[in-house]
Amino acid sequence: MILILMGVSGSGKTTVGQLLAQKLGCGFSDADVFHSESNIAKMHNGIPLTDDDRWPWLASIRAAIEDYRARGITHVFTCSALKEIYREKLAHAGESDIHFVLLNGSVALLQQRLAQRKGHFFDPHLLQSQIDILEIPDNAIVVDIAPAPDEIADEVLRRLK
Repeated sequence: MILILMGVSGSGKTTVGQLLAQKLGCGFSDADVFHSESNIAKMHNGIPLTDDDRWPWLASIRAAIEDYRARGITHVFTCSALKEIYREKLAHAGESDIHFVLLNGSVALLQQRLAQRKGHFFDPHLLQSQIDILEIPDNAIVVDIAPAPDEIADEVLRRLK
């Protein structure tokens, strides 16, 4: 099984993803480690990424997904995966072992979290650009980010069963 926690910056993908990996006894990969240096520099400088910036990033994540699937290993990934076309790059039709989980919440809560976050390259002013392009998936588990991270992880596990 492959889990992909998706959502805008500040939604808790890393925190919840690490908790899920711990509860499942599997590995965890944060999409940020797949970004090129130029993508990181753009986001750090408040420049939104283009689709052309994202294609190689998504291809790198997909390659890692394929590796874990080929070895039959459960793994948790994070990836904003804001558009359907991005999700199609990560999971192809008929791959029933790949599950998307959308961490969704209010703009006010997201802004609060980003204001408190330290040491991350994402410029909080880019949040609105992510919200603007987010396409809510039809085939994902959608979870509210207001509860504590442990409660969110438990809810995801309940909904997967």
